[in-house]
Amino acid sequence: MAYQEEQAERQRVVVETPNSRREVRTEAVRYPDRSGLTSAAMAAIVVGIVVLVAIILLFVMYRQQDTTNANVASQQPPQTTIVQQPAQQPPVIVQQPATQPAPVIVNNPPATAPGVGSTGRDDSSIQAAIDKKLSDDPIFSTLGIVATVANGRVTLTGAVKSETLKAQIERAVRNIKGVKSIDNQITIG
Repeated sequence: MAYQEEQAERQRVVVETPNSRREVRTEAVRYPDRSGLTSAAMAAIVVGIVVLVAIILLFVMYRQQDTTNANVASQQPPQTTIVQQPAQQPPVIVQQPATQPAPVIVNNPPATAPGVGSTGRDDSSIQAAIDKKLSDDPIFSTLGIVATVANGRVTLTGAVKSETLKAQIERAVRNIKGVKSIDNQITIG
């Protein structure tokens, strides 16, 4: 039977009494129970209400955050972009006393015949060794001492705070292989 249709039930009941026996027919009509919503409809309504409340809460929170951001942005000064340039090393300035002639620096020495001599190659290796020695030492690297090499002769320039430090730098450079002589022009100040 369908849900919407009436449900009828017929029964045959026999009633016996001491004098007689008779048969009674009864017919009972039952109507379906229509006192509420189905569980599926109720679940759909609950889910719809939860979704609606969530959307309203998100909308309200977004509006509050938007007004808060607008207030903060209006109170802050405009942002400026700072672009950092790579650090440039200052130029090396070598000052010689007026009494001495300026040293001659040869960048590309002429090629020599084998066995004649190789002072250009020796000077570059000596220069590299001195630069490494001065930059690797934590005390010497902060002083800004400049060394130039020409034919195995080293000229030291710069400024230090004490005579002891000047002597230490000279000893360190003198111990490098290939150094013939040192012109120590480091000033104390």
